[in-house]
Amino acid sequence: MGTIERKQRQKEEVYDSILKASWKLVKQEGWQGLSIRKIAEEIEYSIPVIYDHFENKEAILKQFTRQGFRLLNEQLVEAGDMSVTPVERLKAVASAYWKFAFANPEFYQLMYGLGMPGCEMVNEMEEVRQFTTTLVNTISPLENTQSKTESDILIKMKSFWSMLHGLVTIEMMEQEKEDREPAAEVLNESIRNFIAGITQ
Repeated sequence: MGTIERKQRQKEEVYDSILKASWKLVKQEGWQGLSIRKIAEEIEYSIPVIYDHFENKEAILKQFTRQGFRLLNEQLVEAGDMSVTPVERLKAVASAYWKFAFANPEFYQLMYGLGMPGCEMVNEMEEVRQFTTTLVNTISPLENTQSKTESDILIKMKSFWSMLHGLVTIEMMEQEKEDREPAAEVLNESIRNFIAGITQ
């Protein structure tokens, strides 16, 4: 292995160690406890080394946000692909979204830390665009209008997304809650109403 290849591999290893250390700290202290100083102490490197790989803490958070949306979209696509009809697909996607949120609370809280991602973030992150495209492709076959437009579908997509996010957020406020069965029933009822609203 040449000098250039060795340096590149070392750089990638440090990059990965920064992310691993960051995730460990998040699991221990939450996102608010993450800092460049703590990361440097965890990997036993100087602070300037962190800045060689990430401009600031926000850049690290952005990388995790990308990972979160990538993982979420993979699970939504997988759930949808296992469904036969458009209605079954929408239900499966909604269920997968719900399961992702509670199986990955650290990711979810970061992804939505400041509310629903705005147009600027959607335009900036390919992962978010892929996620919204999955929702659009899930909802579009159910839209029962001959003159449906792209705007109509986007409105329905945002309504669906807002419904899911709202229900998840309400449940996450009760962090110690173990029985989420009643909330799952609310989710199912909301999905039934949503489907009825766009297929009638």
